[in-house]
Amino acid sequence: MSEQQRLSRGKAIVLLSGGLDSATVLAMATDQGYECHCLSFDYGQRHRTEIEFAAGLAAQFSATEHRTIKIDLRAFGGSALTDDGLEVPVDGIEAGVPITYVPARNTIFLSYALGYAEVLPAHHIFIGVNAVDYSGYPDCRPEFVSAFEALANTATRIGTEGERICIETPLIDLKKEEIILRGAALGVDYSKTVSCYQLTEAGTSCGVCDSCRIRKAGFAQAGMDDPTCY
Repeated sequence: MSEQQRLSRGKAIVLLSGGLDSATVLAMATDQGYECHCLSFDYGQRHRTEIEFAAGLAAQFSATEHRTIKIDLRAFGGSALTDDGLEVPVDGIEAGVPITYVPARNTIFLSYALGYAEVLPAHHIFIGVNAVDYSGYPDCRPEFVSAFEALANTATRIGTEGERICIETPLIDLKKEEIILRGAALGVDYSKTVSCYQLTEAGTSCGVCDSCRIRKAGFAQAGMDDPTCY
């Protein structure tokens, strides 16, 4: 795709965590011809390796820019990812909202993206939420996305001036193996992504948290080798 064709789709915000799903979304948005402005968040999560991987992914896919926003969700805690007093579950995926859910995280991230979309301006915000293998997170459901998009077009100058901001969720209905296969076809190097909730200082994934289990199963079902170091 030429530079002229790439820029013809306009600007888009891509929420980029450094994980498998967001890497795939960045590859998709780039392939569709958007000028990608990536946002990552240093929010007090257990490890920052994913932020480093996000920077590498942004460079690989020639994103126009990559910004890391620092916020402190440890101020509230309430999640095993932001409160060291809570343990990450390792006994398998259970029904209900898990303790690894970070309260209002996607609402907060999308709000930052929405503010930046008004400034650029950009009419598309990409986020890698998934309603199939979503671990029970309430802010990964289609209902949440629709509600936030309605808010975005009610609470912004863009929306009130007759244009629209679209929340793009290309993974919303895909199984994990489908996500992996699509990303691989677009050149995503999944060894440069991280999914583990409790990555070691040496960069080894635990293999038993919910996110690791979903990742491992996705590669197995896709018939691909999992490049993760467990």
